[in-house]
Amino acid sequence: MRPALALTMGDPSGIGPEIIARTFTHKDIVEKARLIVLGDPNMMQLAIEGIRAELKLELIRDPEESSGEFGIISLIPVTDIKPDTFRYGQVDAEYGKAAFSYIEKSIDLAKKGKVLGVVTAPINKESLHLAGYQYSGHTEIFADKTGCSQYAMVLCNQNLRVIHVTTHVAMRNACDMITESRVYQVIELADRVLKELGISHAKIAVAGLNAHASENGLFGHEEQSSILPAIEKAQKKGISVEGPVPPDTVFVKALAGQYDMVVAMYHDQGHIPVKLSGFRLNPETGKFDSCSGVNFTAGLPIIRTSVDHGTAFDKAGKFISNEESMIDAIDIAVKMAVHKLSTKEGCPI
Repeated sequence: MRPALALTMGDPSGIGPEIIARTFTHKDIVEKARLIVLGDPNMMQLAIEGIRAELKLELIRDPEESSGEFGIISLIPVTDIKPDTFRYGQVDAEYGKAAFSYIEKSIDLAKKGKVLGVVTAPINKESLHLAGYQYSGHTEIFADKTGCSQYAMVLCNQNLRVIHVTTHVAMRNACDMITESRVYQVIELADRVLKELGISHAKIAVAGLNAHASENGLFGHEEQSSILPAIEKAQKKGISVEGPVPPDTVFVKALAGQYDMVVAMYHDQGHIPVKLSGFRLNPETGKFDSCSGVNFTAGLPIIRTSVDHGTAFDKAGKFISNEESMIDAIDIAVKMAVHKLSTKEGCPI
């Protein structure tokens, strides 16, 4: 099976075009899926020239027109940004509008069954807001445009998988959002994701919110009022889940293989351990030697994975970026697409 996947270019002023171009130099990745880029031909050509790759652009109107050959980037033009006025590393409403248009196009193609999944390059939230789109990130855009109300952000790398109860909200608000129904919903999503990844007999851990998971109410009430009841409800449904596990040890246990996924209560509780285990910063060069990690949205009616890093405006245009996270994101999307083909016969949603 070689599923068709859409790659959105992300913010044109960031490293999205570059990491996509670098990905197409990996023959094994190109052979796993038919990759169709949604973006700007001028920006992609700049990226090809910048990394000095022997790649050719193939402009198409429909994913079915893609040759799928190694050495060729199949691209559906969505915007036409003028190179003479373009600048790397800039917050700009034009670039925010462009990034949003690539995402909209990808969702449209997925809904029509033209592609089986979407892999997204990073966007800049400030540019997005300047363009008039008041979303906090990809996750919320995809949820809104697909009419999905029950979803969660997942981060994973080769060592660790984490799903989040809350994400882009103020810390004070996150505590109020940890309810029994939401925690149970995320446990169910975690179980579904693990099955989609082909992991049988999966074991899930739920992190506590408070220090030491509150020690029976000494340091907070959320464990007793919201988290534990959700766990017990999931257990009665046959889900293999434990907790609440103290947050200072649950990720250590997951890294040791005791759990297949951790349910984190808030953004940084989940993001820090995943990035600590997947990113490697070279102390001598100040550059990342490794940027392993994938961000994807559980619960959507379409497959959506993403790199686990931002637009890196400080690196954009210098052509020194690492495509490792993009490759990881495509790998995960392929696994989920193959699962979808085998269970739903690839039918459009």
